[in-house]
Amino acid sequence: MIAIGRKFVAHVLPGVLRPLRILWNEIIGFLFICIAIIATPRLYREAMGFSGEPDQFGRIILEVLFIVPMFALGLASFWRARKIKKS
Repeated sequence: MIAIGRKFVAHVLPGVLRPLRILWNEIIGFLFICIAIIATPRLYREAMGFSGEPDQFGRIILEVLFIVPMFALGLASFWRARKIKKS
């Protein structure tokens, strides 16, 4: 009976885990892109109000260094989900 249960789990588990991995990657990608989009208006306001002060320039650089990786991680998660779908 245990052997039948193992066969069943070995057969069914990959079919269940694959869609869950795809969904997980899509959800994480969506969250990262949302975080990047939420942070973008502040970057725009800082850039439009830039008066040449080093403090403002530092804030703009930090915002760019936050937004770009968040967006890149979101895209990478979607690409990973697509790669899992195709395999």
